[in-house]
Amino acid sequence: MTNESHFKQLISMYAAAPVNKIYNPVMEVAEGEATIEIELSEKYHHSAGGVHGSVYFKMLDDAAFFAANSLEETFFVLTTSFTTYITRPVASGKMKAIGKVVNKNKTQFIAEAIVYDSEDREIGRGNGIFVKGKLPLTDAAGYE
Repeated sequence: MTNESHFKQLISMYAAAPVNKIYNPVMEVAEGEATIEIELSEKYHHSAGGVHGSVYFKMLDDAAFFAANSLEETFFVLTTSFTTYITRPVASGKMKAIGKVVNKNKTQFIAEAIVYDSEDREIGRGNGIFVKGKLPLTDAAGYE
């Protein structure tokens, strides 16, 4: 399988995840990197009118996760830990998360992600540790 084919399959797998019917994200994948965008709406707000922290986490974790899985062509990667920092509130516009692998060894990937608002201001950042799971990618929904 070529890298481009693997990246397209990861995008299909991401789109097939039932949770993404809520967010309708758009994703791009390259070697060791992933970019995810969503259009914000009030359905993502907490009771004070800002975007809930869980949306920040999802954007950051997904971007870092797919950056890691871009380097693993056989198995589904698993998040083992993820730290999220919310640096600025946001309520409308778009969120764009960019994830990059910063370290890889035989057993794990370390990836970082930054999420931006529509004006390209940082609104959050995070980092996580990811490991190769036991599920073959070909058994994951959307990956063929």
